[in-house]
Amino acid sequence: MFWLIALLLTVSITLLTWAFAPLLEEKLRAWKAKKEKSVEKELNSLFSGKSPKQITKLYLILPPIFGLLTFLLFQSPLFALVAALSSLFIPNSILKIKNKQRRAKFDKQILDAIMVLSSCLKGGLSFLQALEVLEEELPAPMGEEMGLVIKENKMGSTLEDCLRHLQKKMNINEFTLVVSSILVARETGGDLTKVFSRLATTIRDSRKLMDNIKTLTLQGKMQGMIMSGLPFLFVWWVMTFNPGHFDIMLHSDLGKMLLIAAVFLQIVGMFLISRFSKIRI
Repeated sequence: MFWLIALLLTVSITLLTWAFAPLLEEKLRAWKAKKEKSVEKELNSLFSGKSPKQITKLYLILPPIFGLLTFLLFQSPLFALVAALSSLFIPNSILKIKNKQRRAKFDKQILDAIMVLSSCLKGGLSFLQALEVLEEELPAPMGEEMGLVIKENKMGSTLEDCLRHLQKKMNINEFTLVVSSILVARETGGDLTKVFSRLATTIRDSRKLMDNIKTLTLQGKMQGMIMSGLPFLFVWWVMTFNPGHFDIMLHSDLGKMLLIAAVFLQIVGMFLISRFSKIRI
């Protein structure tokens, strides 16, 4: 009887798979095409030479690998399923980390870019020629992004629109200030060399202030980390010498309620310390 049921189930699953295979294949192709377009857009913004198909394949390769490894380690189908689903976020997370690193490097090059532009304008070059020099002199990502601005301008877009597009793409406060100052100076006929000089001073002062804030809040962050880890360290230390010390808490309703309250208050305390240690300007 068991073998008959197993045979019927196998035949049913085979027939269903055969019937829905074209539909599933069509859906998979549509999903891959959509994902490749999204990945290609991210890779183009990173000036990466990798193929979108290589990144898209990770969405199909990683889930079975992580699911199988997790099942072999923990012998739990639930953990394997969670690991397989979690691995779907890995390729997107890698792209986001790369993008964040690129934006951080771009932010560090802003002061150098301002000085190069100011020197070029003082030498008698036009603003567009100064951007071309900036493309040649500074390494990636600043040089690459300025090259893209120049190409967009040559294709017909106005220089103002190209700078606004780059500003929106980078979404960096200091660069937003630079672009806004350039656009206002070009519209009102202001002296860009003086504008760049003031911008450089403003950005330096702003970065000094941010460094001072990080230094002053470092003590609070360290205290928060230590206070957050002390309860767990204390529990581990007590259970090392007396494993049954917390049995009354684990086997009574009142003890369980107190443990839940303690964990909740610990989380609230960690959140409050984190919020108090941040200063926004």
